[in-house]
Amino acid sequence: MKRKLIAAIGVAGMMIGLAACGDSDGKGGDGKASGAKELTVWLTVDAQKNWPELVKAADDAVVAKYPGLTVKHEYYGWPDKNAKLDAVLATDKAPDVVEMGNSEMIGYMSTGAFAEVDPSKFENSAAWLDALKESVTYDGKTYGVPYYAGGRVGTWRKDIAGEAGVTAAPKTWAEYTAALDKIQAAKGDKFSALYQPSPDWYAAMSFVYDAGGAIAKKDGDKWKGTLSSPESLKGLKQYKELLDKYMHADKTKDESDRPVVFGQGNSAAIFAAAWEGSTAATPENDKVGGLTDKLENFVQPGPNGKNLPVFLGGSDLAIPAKSKAKDVAAEWINVFTGAQGQKGLIAKGNLPNNKTDLGPLKADPKTQVAATAAESSWFVPTASGWGQIEKAKILQTMLRDLGTGSKSVEDAAKAADSEIDKVINTK
Repeated sequence: MKRKLIAAIGVAGMMIGLAACGDSDGKGGDGKASGAKELTVWLTVDAQKNWPELVKAADDAVVAKYPGLTVKHEYYGWPDKNAKLDAVLATDKAPDVVEMGNSEMIGYMSTGAFAEVDPSKFENSAAWLDALKESVTYDGKTYGVPYYAGGRVGTWRKDIAGEAGVTAAPKTWAEYTAALDKIQAAKGDKFSALYQPSPDWYAAMSFVYDAGGAIAKKDGDKWKGTLSSPESLKGLKQYKELLDKYMHADKTKDESDRPVVFGQGNSAAIFAAAWEGSTAATPENDKVGGLTDKLENFVQPGPNGKNLPVFLGGSDLAIPAKSKAKDVAAEWINVFTGAQGQKGLIAKGNLPNNKTDLGPLKADPKTQVAATAAESSWFVPTASGWGQIEKAKILQTMLRDLGTGSKSVEDAAKAADSEIDKVINTK
């Protein structure tokens, strides 16, 4: 994510949040110290590279309350973190705070690896973004605190749109498809008015949830795949219609190189993580020339009369059940993710973890699109076997089949449900 690096939050501001959290069971409350002399915090390299001063401010605030406390940090890349965490959780050397990708939380919550927390003890918890709140909730209990978010938006070439006679970014589905129709007609069949890789399940499931469907739903105490429900099929067919009409590139490729492809100039629009447009415009990817000035972001409209709900990427902070300093860990998290901490994270270009802070961002033209898009979000089923679904790439297989036409939408969805049902309730 491209972030603006500006001034840090002061320790005095961080201290405001510190008094709100802390008791010996890690759920917050009376502010009494547990006697812990050391706190170990695991974060990803994003924090180390982009906002180290915010980490230090949280450290300083907690140490000021508990003189003699030592805060240790370890930083990990995303591919390495979970293997290290899995190994250490089997020992008595567990960290006290660990950063998790929001969809990574489920497997750990379902096996009891993380301690329960009381959300009322954390600032702005009543206003946590819907998808982030779901990501820290399992069987009605809370096992983490949302940290920050990154959303998805529509991005297009306003120069290409203008050449096709479109002068304003779309606000409705009718405007969106009419604009793509004009662009496609003007550029020809070898051009993709919309570059949308078929297996991009984050995009596809936005259409499913917009239509009232879901990947899976709970039936009693078990989860069951629901991609072949009438609502889900409606969304999948709407997604396929876009692919058939506007996506004229390889429909078997995933979205991993989408910024590179977009930067090559062979498409006019994408629906993607907010940072992808700016990545396409970097010197190494921009084959168009001056791409930055040609791009425009907009809130992606959906086909059912609302803004398309988006998957919010982002991170959560959790306390391992084996932590020996749960109370202090909860206080550190409260400072780092509280009101003052969120101001610092927003200044770095992140979306906040709560709807309250979205208000001012919606009023600022620079952040209006991303903030508005984040208001409507969805999250994956919080089922114990969700990790197995991701690992097996069940959704990607379904979407590749329907995108290429090797299976009908109905048959692809039915096959996906069958595969989902085999693993979704496993631990």
